[in-house]
Amino acid sequence: MSRLARLPGLGPRSARRAALALLQAPETRLQPLINAMQEAARAIHTCPQCGNLDSCTPCSLCADPQRDSSVICVVESVGDLWALERAGMHRGRYQVLGGVLSALSGCGPDDLNLTGLMERIQAGGVEEVILALGATVEGATTAHWLQEKLAPYEVAVSRLGHGVPMGGALDVLDEGTLAAALSSRKVL
Repeated sequence: MSRLARLPGLGPRSARRAALALLQAPETRLQPLINAMQEAARAIHTCPQCGNLDSCTPCSLCADPQRDSSVICVVESVGDLWALERAGMHRGRYQVLGGVLSALSGCGPDDLNLTGLMERIQAGGVEEVILALGATVEGATTAHWLQEKLAPYEVAVSRLGHGVPMGGALDVLDEGTLAAALSSRKVL
């Protein structure tokens, strides 16, 4: 149960319930899950170009000729890439960093997966890099560092908008979100 409790979204109580459900029906729940996880471990690997997880190399996004290779969206994790894909708005390429700069977590520039991004920029044809990093201190620090790293190249660097979410009431938002919304306002 302790291993289940380490998974995102599962605490000790949820892990106990999941373990009990698996153990009460080992033939119909536990064994199929074990088999599926073993197959996933064999078949899924990290794309050497962008860092996505897929069963083919390069991943299906990098191999898709319909995607715009002049725009690269930089994300912290594969989960962030998948979230953007679900939104269906980005038709370019991706780069998964595998983390953000954080002194507390011990993640420095050498720990970020930048090889694919820098190779693609140096090869030419990249016109824009979108920094789709979280609205956290670490995300902002990483975005600023990347912006400086990309400054010598002829590439536009943009960042996702931050601020008031759709349906958000101003009186319940924190000061940081309101400040970001005010500073990134647009003329209509």
